[in-house]
Amino acid sequence: MVATLVRLRFLLLANGLRKSPFQIVAVVLGGVYGLFLLVTAVAGLVLLRTADVDFARTIVVLAGGATVLGWTFLPVLTAGVDQTVDTARLAPFPVPLNTLLLALAVSGVLGVPGIVTLVAALGTVVTWSRDPLSAVTALVCAVLAVVTAVVGSRMLAALASRVGAGRRAREARTLLVFVPLMLLGPIIFLVSGALRNVSDILPTIAEVVGWTPFGAAWAVPADVASGEFGKAGLEFLIALATLAIFVALWRWGLARALERPARTAAAAVSKRGAGLFGVFPGTPTGAVAARALTYWVRDPRYAQSLVTIPIMPVLLFFWGGFGENLAILVWVGPVIAVLLSMSIYTDVSYDNTAFALHLQTGVSGLADRVGRVVALATFAVPVALVLVVASVAVSNTWPLLIGLLGITVGILLTGFGVSSIVSGRFTFAVPAPGDSPFKARPGGGFSLMLSTFATWAILGVLTLPEVALALVGFATDNLALGVASLAVGLALGGALLGVGVRLGGRILDARGPELLAQLQNQK
Repeated sequence: MVATLVRLRFLLLANGLRKSPFQIVAVVLGGVYGLFLLVTAVAGLVLLRTADVDFARTIVVLAGGATVLGWTFLPVLTAGVDQTVDTARLAPFPVPLNTLLLALAVSGVLGVPGIVTLVAALGTVVTWSRDPLSAVTALVCAVLAVVTAVVGSRMLAALASRVGAGRRAREARTLLVFVPLMLLGPIIFLVSGALRNVSDILPTIAEVVGWTPFGAAWAVPADVASGEFGKAGLEFLIALATLAIFVALWRWGLARALERPARTAAAAVSKRGAGLFGVFPGTPTGAVAARALTYWVRDPRYAQSLVTIPIMPVLLFFWGGFGENLAILVWVGPVIAVLLSMSIYTDVSYDNTAFALHLQTGVSGLADRVGRVVALATFAVPVALVLVVASVAVSNTWPLLIGLLGITVGILLTGFGVSSIVSGRFTFAVPAPGDSPFKARPGGGFSLMLSTFATWAILGVLTLPEVALALVGFATDNLALGVASLAVGLALGGALLGVGVRLGGRILDARGPELLAQLQNQK
């Protein structure tokens, strides 16, 4: 039974890859990148063999503790990322609980993250191969640490599966993960600065971590190599007790999940009228706009675009030296314009099989394109323009206002047009409705990243006239060029928007059934 469930995991992975050759290419490229990181980590562990024992202990314990900690808590925040062998789907089958525990643990270790972690952990055997006893201890503890990490991730996910399964909880998890990712640059800068100041106490920190459930297994070989066998024995007992407690808690949580699988709560029916459908005109375009805007309000997958609005000024403030160069803030409007205007090029993919409603009701491609643009423009245009004015006011760079408005308006209008064409021509492997925004099919994240860069490049070329006029105006303090940039942005952007929605509408009319078939194939 264990072998069957493990084989099922890899069959699901293989079937997902067969749906798109491009996903295979993306997986291969991602695997090459992951292999590079793995080789780098193992090489570092090999080099630590010649380092001082205390220094090697500090590095291994801190890195290993962070690894186990990340394995344990990240799956809870990114719930739904890996559902290859979902517990809820196994609930109807008479699989013994202990067998299921073992199968899920083995499949976790044999997954790509598990294999990478295991290989890196085995690199510590080389680090502590200073004598036979230390090497054997390192081998045992490396396996123990990896199993603890995998079991810890399953344990906490099982305990949390009964709590916060609703849409609001998924939105909160999205923010908890996405916001730190967006602020990764400032966080790394601040942490690295702090570490430079506390580098002398890192061994002390490692000493504390070595007595915790997350770092105990990593500290045992170092203490054996130092001859502190009593201390190593106590740490080994902590590591064994941690694994035992994790397994017990996981077994209890998994039993509850199998006995009472979480069900999607019934949606509350609004009694306040038609909502946004009562605001927009009763036309196909108005209906599409109302539905698309409802997605922006209620679908957590769209939150990734909206979260960038308050975060982007923070990032630019950081890159400006924490206020030393406030002039960099003037680019917040154009940057937000790029991100928002291109955010609907995956709209049909986000619709998933609900796109069939557009085909069944005979909504024209033009009405579909215009409706989606109108829904986005209702907030994207005012937000971007307000940010332009606010950034100019904060940085006191009023002479740049007209040119920045030209760039921002041109980007918005042109981006709407480009997105309308791309969305009508291609589908992408995006998270399905109800899934975590971070869930990705094999290679889907990489292919989506490539398509994003491609559409950004197209947008950059098409908006080059207004951008060039504005930049020359900034360099020469020529206000007339700023006015020309605004005029070109309005005229050229408006023309490209018109071409985009019409061409995108025609493509959608011709390819609608094919797009729906591709979306159904992604299920």
